[in-house]
Amino acid sequence: MDKQHPQQQWQQAVIAYAQAVNDYVAQGCAQGWDNLEEPQAAATEHLLEAWLEALQAANRPGVDDQQRQAFREAWPPAHQPLLPLLDEHGQGIGNLLLLDDGSLLARIGMPYDKGQVVRIDRHGVTPVIGIEHFGRCPARRYFALANAEGVRVTDGWGGPQVLRLAWPTGLEGLPPGYPFEPFDLPPTPTTLIPFPDGQRVLLVSAEGIFLLTTQGATRLLPRQARVLDELAEGIDPDDINLGLSMEHDAVSADGRLIVVGEQGSRHLVLDDQLRPVAEIGPGSEYPHFVLFNRAGDQLLLNACHFYSGATLGVKVADLPGLDTDYYSHDPRTPLVQDGARVYAGVARAGEYIVGDAYGYLRAFGEDGTEHWQHYLGSTISALDISADGRTLVAASHAGFVSVIALDSERPAWQIGTGAHGEVRRWLFWKGWDKAMAW
Repeated sequence: MDKQHPQQQWQQAVIAYAQAVNDYVAQGCAQGWDNLEEPQAAATEHLLEAWLEALQAANRPGVDDQQRQAFREAWPPAHQPLLPLLDEHGQGIGNLLLLDDGSLLARIGMPYDKGQVVRIDRHGVTPVIGIEHFGRCPARRYFALANAEGVRVTDGWGGPQVLRLAWPTGLEGLPPGYPFEPFDLPPTPTTLIPFPDGQRVLLVSAEGIFLLTTQGATRLLPRQARVLDELAEGIDPDDINLGLSMEHDAVSADGRLIVVGEQGSRHLVLDDQLRPVAEIGPGSEYPHFVLFNRAGDQLLLNACHFYSGATLGVKVADLPGLDTDYYSHDPRTPLVQDGARVYAGVARAGEYIVGDAYGYLRAFGEDGTEHWQHYLGSTISALDISADGRTLVAASHAGFVSVIALDSERPAWQIGTGAHGEVRRWLFWKGWDKAMAW
């Protein structure tokens, strides 16, 4: 029987496993992976009760930052020891924004979950009443705030309302004269992106992708041409699937380019008048994610197959008229990352940071050079980065929200190859009456 205190056992197990994994990765990268044995974590399930008691104690009213930091050092954060609890308590966090004052805005639950929007700051977690979904423009100024009544656009978080937009009816962009049914309920946003001028909002949902303006909604996907083709084939309107899977989008920082896609189509690039600019075949089976770089002169295009994927990089200058097929070897669409099924991503100067299906944050250059990786655990569900590129926030399907100081110092318990240090982690777990800071 181990006579060490549970806290010491936890600390030693977590740090030893992280160091073993980091050594394993370093060896594999340096000399190849043949004959390397993957590290195994020490048994820690018997420590979970003591960990939970210590976590709850560190989150009682009156506990100051110094005491919480002492808890964090005594019980270093980790993912692997919590695996026995995740089936019951873990949940995805579908949206996450880092506000300019350092606080966080998060939607607990994935878009299809009932969910709750909260504001997170150093004092704790506060529910945001009256907002079910939110988004921010790529220039960081305008916010879209949605509930059952419609979508409001505000100038800044908590700022004045500049626009109010109605939900689509569901009949937009469908051929007239056919018995298509309107939406019973407003579509559930996967993402909401206000344009940099605050006058339009891109609504992406499993029910369709729409551009919302004060004049009404315009359907971007599925396209009318596809619906007309199916009608021409004699398919009954009731049997035409207007839903989308793996729907994704990006708006350029100047608002001049819109990129949309879903698993059954190529990546579609439109200009601000909704005229086609490019159609780009994916580098893997199913188009999944798109992102502009920080400078706005390159577009990242990810497609997935099971838990893996491939990511292409395309210069914006090469987009006009670009028309490539699946798995094209066109030199204008080079592969810049191989392996990641990307669920979320951000960009800073010269670097992309993406979150994959295996719980890793992966950073690479615009030319595809691998920079670093950082392990959080479970599928990464949301990411955001500060305007200065120094603070990254990440969320996962384990119910974690992690605040990471980039280019700082990697703690001994962190699995990863970069010098980045997490400064705070929150657990938003099902069945708990409140979130816990770790």
